[in-house]
Amino acid sequence: MTGRRYTLAFLADRVAGRVVGDATLEVSGLGALASAGPGTITHLSSAGYRRFLADTRACAVILAEEDLPGCPVPAIVVAKPYLAFARISQLFEDVPAPAPGIHATACVDPSARIGSHVRMGPHVVIGEGAALGSHVTIGANSFIGARCRLGDRVRLEPNVVVYHDVRIGARTVIHSGAVIGADGFGFTPDERGVLEPIAQVGAVTIGDDVSIGAATTIDRGAIDDTVIGNGVKIDNQVQIGHNCVVGDHTVICGCVGMAGSTTIGRHCVLAGGVGIAGDGPVSIADRVMVGAMTHVMRSIERAGVYSGGVPAAPNRQWRRNALRFADLDAISRRVSRIERRLRDGASLRSGEGSEADEDGPEPSA
Repeated sequence: MTGRRYTLAFLADRVAGRVVGDATLEVSGLGALASAGPGTITHLSSAGYRRFLADTRACAVILAEEDLPGCPVPAIVVAKPYLAFARISQLFEDVPAPAPGIHATACVDPSARIGSHVRMGPHVVIGEGAALGSHVTIGANSFIGARCRLGDRVRLEPNVVVYHDVRIGARTVIHSGAVIGADGFGFTPDERGVLEPIAQVGAVTIGDDVSIGAATTIDRGAIDDTVIGNGVKIDNQVQIGHNCVVGDHTVICGCVGMAGSTTIGRHCVLAGGVGIAGDGPVSIADRVMVGAMTHVMRSIERAGVYSGGVPAAPNRQWRRNALRFADLDAISRRVSRIERRLRDGASLRSGEGSEADEDGPEPSA
């Protein structure tokens, strides 16, 4: 913890909440509802955790009005407990940073422009013509390529690689192992079938207040830039292909894979393990939520929640269902024939129909 202490009155004022209990009580840290100890503040943000409230050992709880009667300790009452907890948590954050100034082992090209109050850790490399805003922090062993532009208060954790010509907006955070601006996956076969590379002459443009997780990769555009909008939050181990566009304030969870030229709208959520790739570019409308492990093969044109994939099941049941899945096309054709005969008033005992009728038309996509 940070050693900082705040009264409940101060914290409630920060989140526009109401204190119930001793407003002068001091909080020195954060805790989970089930395991918090003395001096910590916790939150109740989901009905699934109500069973822990009566026995909590926290000194205070952030909660909604309806949960107040069951709270055994002082509380901060708000409309959105999780949002209030998020804002209070920022008061206790204590992220180590490189020492002020530029480490002696950093290699900064003479043509680079470095803003005020910049921190660089050991063995940082800043390329030709790069420009860094004020209060930028670059962790050890990170690389910033030629002609990159970093806005004010950008923070790169150790071992981040940013290729040439990338633009990163203010207050963006990029975590360790991320690679921004590597070549997109572009090849085409020549007359002999040998793969010829397509030059990736675009770059990457990242907006303000973006968070990019560890070991995430964002490819540069083939012609136009790959674009990440303002306020986008990207988890660890995400792959974003060349020329993708991600709209403002979208959330992309871990292990999402996005083929080149995908367009994601604003305020979307892609849950863990989502894959986006089809026969052509896929577009997703604003305010779409895609469930975990879903494969999106076609564009989604309306806001809503979309899910796919096969949930886990006991192995024997799953094997039987997998075998039946192979028969779905034949079953669909048989159902179509029955429906046609019912519409035509034909008897179900009139025969199986012609060979052409057996095959039937291809089902629509």
